[in-house]
Amino acid sequence: MTHDHTLPPLTVTLEAGPTGAGDIDDFELFYARRAVDRFRTLLGRQGLLDLLADDIEEGNAFLRESARTSGGRFKAGTTVLATKGLTSTAFLAWMDGAFAGDERALLAAHPEHYAMGTDAVGARVVENIGPHVCSFYMGGWGTDALDWAADADELLPESEFPRKMSSNLFLADGTVVGRALIQFGDTADGFTSALTVYLPSACPDEVLDHHLRHYAVEFRNWIVAAAAARA
Repeated sequence: MTHDHTLPPLTVTLEAGPTGAGDIDDFELFYARRAVDRFRTLLGRQGLLDLLADDIEEGNAFLRESARTSGGRFKAGTTVLATKGLTSTAFLAWMDGAFAGDERALLAAHPEHYAMGTDAVGARVVENIGPHVCSFYMGGWGTDALDWAADADELLPESEFPRKMSSNLFLADGTVVGRALIQFGDTADGFTSALTVYLPSACPDEVLDHHLRHYAVEFRNWIVAAAAARA
């Protein structure tokens, strides 16, 4: 005689208590963001970088080796976001202001943003690439596509996506470890974002997929911040 030990799926539902809007996931997200902001503030930029120094060294070694074994070949993935209630012009104006010096707003968009700013090498980003904490630079960033972007399979029609920015991602020693191509096209009630990242072909697919999720989180939150800034 056999017994079916299959358990029903577990559910926990908030029935009463808090008066604020949202569910338990919303509450947890609020507290998680508040905790991350507290640690960032207490540690300060340099303190956080010092704390992550070993992780960064390991993460950059992963990217460097991935680039070496890939022999200049990349794999691409694209996250597409649809925004209603804000134009791409308004969003990109906010982004220009944030990248000009509002590091806190840039960091707040993702828990795994650790530093964003400019140093002697260039525009530096310290964030996770998959499970790896990495420190890299964005080069050639601008409205004019780089040579590689002009021939990219992911390049969308200028008539539909007139706002384009592309960049190489490279380590402090000059090793190119990725690329980015972001494109924006206005719609009747907002805009569409096509956010493409290129990683060395030797990187596991899971690393690429995690960065597509990373894109979704950070750009959604930047868009929300841009909309809130209008008030």
